[in-house]
Amino acid sequence: MKRRNGANGSADGGAATTAAVFGEVLRHHRECAGLTQEDLAAKIPCDRTLVTRVEAGKRVPQERFVAVCDQLLGTGDMFTTLWRRIDWYPHTTHPDWLKRWVEMEANAEALRAYETDVMPGLLQTEEYARALMSQFFSGRELDDRVAARMSRQQGFMKVDGPLLVVVLDESAIRNVVGGGDVMRDQCEQLLLAGQRPNMRVQVAPFNLPLIKPKTAMSLITLADGEQWLYSESLEAGHFINDPALIARYTRIYDVLRADCLSASDSAAFIGDAMEGYGRNGDMAQEHLQRERRWELSGSRVDEKQLQRNPRRGLRGNRPRYPRIRPREGQ
Repeated sequence: MKRRNGANGSADGGAATTAAVFGEVLRHHRECAGLTQEDLAAKIPCDRTLVTRVEAGKRVPQERFVAVCDQLLGTGDMFTTLWRRIDWYPHTTHPDWLKRWVEMEANAEALRAYETDVMPGLLQTEEYARALMSQFFSGRELDDRVAARMSRQQGFMKVDGPLLVVVLDESAIRNVVGGGDVMRDQCEQLLLAGQRPNMRVQVAPFNLPLIKPKTAMSLITLADGEQWLYSESLEAGHFINDPALIARYTRIYDVLRADCLSASDSAAFIGDAMEGYGRNGDMAQEHLQRERRWELSGSRVDEKQLQRNPRRGLRGNRPRYPRIRPREGQ
C-alpha cells in the first residue's frame, strides 16, 4: 500500500505534501499571534504533541481542532475552508473485497446504515479506528489501514455531502475500544455528526422491544437511483441488488428507525454515555458490574431495572451537544 499524503514529505525529499504546507501556514499564524506550541495547545486545549505533529505535516487534524484554531488565531474560517478542500488521503488503497463498496460510497446519494458492536467506519475518530485495527495490524500496515478508513469519510463531511443516517445499536456505545478517553471522543464525534445537515444518528437501546436486522447492514442509493444492500462477514463484503430483498430490509430498517430513540433523545443518550466515559475509570467496569448483578439475579427483568432510563436527563427534551473543543490526543 502507498503511504497517505500528509504523513511525510515526498519520497525524494522534494516538494512538501499538502499536510506539510497546511502545517506551515498554521505555524506562521501561531507565531504571528505570539503563541508558542504550548500556548496554543493550552488554549485549545489539547496535548502539545498534537500541535507539533500537525505543524510538521505528520498528523491530519480533525475538523474540531481546525475550527478552534480559526477562532483563537483570528483567521475567520480560513483553516476550516482549507481543511475541507484538501484531499488528505489521495493515495490510500483498500482491501480488494472492500474496493467496490468504497466506489459506491463515493457515488452515493444516500446511505442508511444499521451498526452493532462497533461504531460505523464513516463516523469513527482516528484514535478509535487505530485502537480497533491494532488488534489485527501493526506498523506501516496499521497506518495505511487507518488512513484508508479516514479517507472514506471526506465525501460525507462536505457541506453538501450525501445523506448519512445511522441507527446505532447500544452495544456499539457500551463496547469499549481503546479506553475511556477514546470512547469519550468517539461519542463526541457522534454528537457532532448529528448536528450536520446531511447526517442523523439514532440509538437502538437494549431496553426497548425492537425488531432489528440480524447483522450490521447498509442500504445505499447511488446518484443514478440504483439501490444496493450491503453487509460484511469476516473476510468479505456481500452485495445484493434483488429488489424484493431490498424492499424487505428497507421496511425493517424504516420500522426500526421509527421505534428506536429519536435523533434528539439519541443525542441525550450519547451525551450521558460520553459523560460516563469522562469519569475516572472506564464505563466498561460499570457495565461489568451490572452484568455480574444480572447473573446473580438470574432475571432479565432485574437487569432492565438496573439499566439507566435512556430518557434520563433530557433537560426539557433538548440534547446536550458538546462544545467544539478537541481534547487531548485528537
